[in-house]
Amino acid sequence: MNNEKKNIAVVGVGLIGGSFALQCRSKGLADKIIGIDFNPMHAEQALSLNLVDEMMDLASAVSQVDLIILAIPVDNIINILPSILNHVEKQIVIDLGSTKSLLSETIKTHPNRGRFVAAHPMWGTEYSGPSAAVAGAFEEKSVILCDLDQSDEDAVVYAKYLFGELKMRIFEMGAQDHDLHAAYVSHISHLSSFALANTVLEKEKEDHAIFEMASAGFESTVRLAKSNPDMWTPIFKQNKENLLDVLNEHIMQLRKFKSCLEKENWEYLHELIENANQIRRIIH
Repeated sequence: MNNEKKNIAVVGVGLIGGSFALQCRSKGLADKIIGIDFNPMHAEQALSLNLVDEMMDLASAVSQVDLIILAIPVDNIINILPSILNHVEKQIVIDLGSTKSLLSETIKTHPNRGRFVAAHPMWGTEYSGPSAAVAGAFEEKSVILCDLDQSDEDAVVYAKYLFGELKMRIFEMGAQDHDLHAAYVSHISHLSSFALANTVLEKEKEDHAIFEMASAGFESTVRLAKSNPDMWTPIFKQNKENLLDVLNEHIMQLRKFKSCLEKENWEYLHELIENANQIRRIIH
């Protein structure tokens, strides 16, 4: 597959898929963008917002495009990817999901495995649906490409070209390593945000007080709690073991802070906070 404009099918025209479609259009990468969405309301919105040129059923779209992008919840990707691979010839299939190990295991013996490239763009917001799509969303963000040794050379070359044209920083990683690191830098943040939101909602019964007193710090910490449960429940399910590992560490750290408060050990509390400040070396 050369690097000319492609006919692209985007399965799931929501936050990620819609943003991907917008950027492909703005960068001149797509000759035609076909949307596939199992939510009729989202299908209508994707058309009205000009995210796609037309909506189509998946079976019809596969035969008419060069590139198939899967931007749906990770459990749905696992369910439909084998059947898509059954019908591809030269087409390339790229998923944009947040977990990779189970997906990689599911299709590892499929005769058309080589036509698939596993990708995870490290970008997202707490919003969902076509109206949440953001122009230029992926620029200067990282994308992780996984298990490239299992993909055909032309598929890998095109995937790198595609994400390069979207101005993304490209990294390569094995699926298991990806899921481990994703648990630590992405998934635990969402889990903690959901838990914090539930804590506040349980203890603070006055909505007005939450609204009036919530600071910018609280808002930024709990922002992810607005994320779609249909997306995040399957991610937590598929990455359960890694998430339990990081969650156990997180609980241990919380216990340290709790102990400092109970025992009024302000010196150690200061030390814990000071140690946490080292994150500045990585995140500015």
